[in-house]
Amino acid sequence: MADQFFDEQLDQSEIKAQIIQKYFYAWARIVTPTAMQGAKKIGYIDLYAGPGRYKDGAASTPLLILQSAIAQPALGQMLVTFFNDVDKNHSATLQTEIDKLPGIEKLKYKPVVQCNEVGEDAEKYFNETRLIPSFSFVDPFGYKGLSLKIVNGVIKDWGCDCVFFFNHSRINAGISNPKVETHMDALFGVERATKLRETLPQKSPALRESFVLEEMSQALKAMGGAFVLPFRFKRGQRTSHYLIFVSKNFRGYDVMKDVMAKASSTEDQGVPSFTYSPADASMPLLFSLTQPLGKLKESLPSAFSGRTLTMRQIYEKHSVDTPYVAKNYKQALRELEEDKIITTDRPNRRKGTFADDILVTFP
Repeated sequence: MADQFFDEQLDQSEIKAQIIQKYFYAWARIVTPTAMQGAKKIGYIDLYAGPGRYKDGAASTPLLILQSAIAQPALGQMLVTFFNDVDKNHSATLQTEIDKLPGIEKLKYKPVVQCNEVGEDAEKYFNETRLIPSFSFVDPFGYKGLSLKIVNGVIKDWGCDCVFFFNHSRINAGISNPKVETHMDALFGVERATKLRETLPQKSPALRESFVLEEMSQALKAMGGAFVLPFRFKRGQRTSHYLIFVSKNFRGYDVMKDVMAKASSTEDQGVPSFTYSPADASMPLLFSLTQPLGKLKESLPSAFSGRTLTMRQIYEKHSVDTPYVAKNYKQALRELEEDKIITTDRPNRRKGTFADDILVTFP
């Protein structure tokens, strides 16, 4: 089935590639100034890189990242790339496709392509090796090779962030399967995996999905991934999979939140769904059944009662683990000011604006 994945570039694969690319470009701009003061290197790591192209000829993420580095000389002089795939045909085809890229010889560091199982050796390497600032993509077809130790290893150093593919349906089915118990234990940790096995059978299908995702997110946070952001892909009414972003830095979280917000099929009152679903996009009335901005407005006065903070401080303190992006906070604060619930240090500014450094006082 993994081979069939590359038969054609489905719309979901295209959205996934866009999310990875857009974050990579933004991340590279952020870490480059600091990296220039050190080893003058930044990295892109893809542990399940695939053959490089779909069978319809469309380039997949590894080739797109390299093409970008070729087109940007400054990036091309710093970027170190590591591509791996357990399928020897995939890795061989990827090497051939890389070698055919026009201008590939302009890159200072030749892309490394390997064919290895992602298991204990990889866990040991990434946890014991100090990495240059790197963005890692871990995209296994199922769940074998995906573990907390791998994720921790690729985000442990400064400037290192990770996105991984979370196949909810296969993981949901595997939780109670004794044949894959070791994989589930590696993914969630033994204690959480045991908890899931005991609790999931008692829950409805909808609650099972939420519970599994919550446990995954909490496991990532417990190992040090302070900022976790899932993005859901749906086919019809069912979840097919998630992309989960993990970082130790709020700035990376903020950037990825904006990228994923723009990739969402729908938004309600300007609040993104963090879901890609063509069905939702075609049925906005059915999607918009809640008033999320109203909930944000209600929560802010109690969350910051008696305090004075800038808009940016409010956003950074309150937005983690919520669907709200910066523009949602600015709108909510403008409305709270109009309702005379809060005051600001610049009440006579241009209408419709709310700068990051405006001081807000809550009663």
